[in-house]
Amino acid sequence: MDTITHTVLGAALGEAIAGKKMGKRAMLWGALANNAPDIDVIPGLFQSIPDSLLSHRGFTHSILFAVIVPPVLAWLFQRLYRKKDYGFATWYYIFASGLFVHIFIDALTNYGTGWFEPFNHYRISFNTIFVLDPFYTIALLISFIALLILRFNAPSRKYFVYGGLIISSCYLLFTFFNKRIIDTHFRKTLDVNQVAGNDFITTPTPLNNLLWYNLAKSNDGFFIGYRSICDTKPITEITFVPRNDSLLGDLKNDPGVKKLIRFSQDYYCITKSDSGGINFHDMRFGQIGGWVNPQAAFVFTYHIEENDNNRASINQGRFEAATGEAFKSLIERIKGID
Repeated sequence: MDTITHTVLGAALGEAIAGKKMGKRAMLWGALANNAPDIDVIPGLFQSIPDSLLSHRGFTHSILFAVIVPPVLAWLFQRLYRKKDYGFATWYYIFASGLFVHIFIDALTNYGTGWFEPFNHYRISFNTIFVLDPFYTIALLISFIALLILRFNAPSRKYFVYGGLIISSCYLLFTFFNKRIIDTHFRKTLDVNQVAGNDFITTPTPLNNLLWYNLAKSNDGFFIGYRSICDTKPITEITFVPRNDSLLGDLKNDPGVKKLIRFSQDYYCITKSDSGGINFHDMRFGQIGGWVNPQAAFVFTYHIEENDNNRASINQGRFEAATGEAFKSLIERIKGID
């Protein structure tokens, strides 16, 4: 999830755990604890593109990290603030809740979270919520603003903190319910189109949880479809996109390309670039405007060329940002098809 969401969620948890002991400082420490796993973006600034993709949401987002770090930090902060006598348990609950909630929330998105690092590189992706979903964050943000304004001993603080946590948690349950509906409909769409297998993902389109991007894998390519929770008729149209693996040639064995493939969880396709070389598209992140244009460009693309050492030179492709027209079309498609 985005930094704002982690911040307001962590602040609410800090207030719920230690607000009576620490006052508003509990919100600060809760927010910092909930953002702590994202320290992995710092080494990523000095790494190659494939390495930085894999380092983010890697070890610092693992269960092992969430287990071993909180008691260490709790011991350290208990010593630093021994005059305040907050207690080891209070510090531990703040840091443990922050880390565990962070890695759980991140795993709900489609980026992939390395819960089992460093023992296993498999990444968890429940694909129930977009990485930036204002409908999830809004209740927590209102709670955060109210808690900043209210006096630390105001009786109404508890209503805002628990209200924000309960409403946002209910929204997460709503996203799982939506995903189950979409999965059921997409299986039917695949059956109608005689596409075998259950190797597919469904994930929300940007900024909402009503319109979903559906992606199924076959031996030589992928089938893409879109469905809104508000659709009132069966949607059977899907678009085939060839994988074009052969365009990689010998570069498929390049270490950097292997890391891109690993990061994409094998959901990728290759196209030729107009400027020479090839483009590697991570298809999990969808298309901007794909709900109206099946040929729309994929959001995450990496440009690959073979350098003088017969190694892959990998650069970030142009990020396909949303335009005003794309946003309008998103709203219209969310409304559903009668």
